[in-house]
Amino acid sequence: MAKKSVASLQTGSKRLSKAVKMVKSPKTGSYTFVESIMAPEMVNDFLAKK
Repeated sequence: MAKKSVASLQTGSKRLSKAVKMVKSPKTGSYTFVESIMAPEMVNDFLAKK
């Protein structure tokens, strides 16, 4: 189960997106959040990875 959240960020001439993914820890079973700022084209690849 994954939670997706994407926010658009604009810094000067570059357009960036912040992606937040909820990942379940195999060790404890708890969920953690992984955040990353990247180009909008790379967001789907980031969210598709486990």
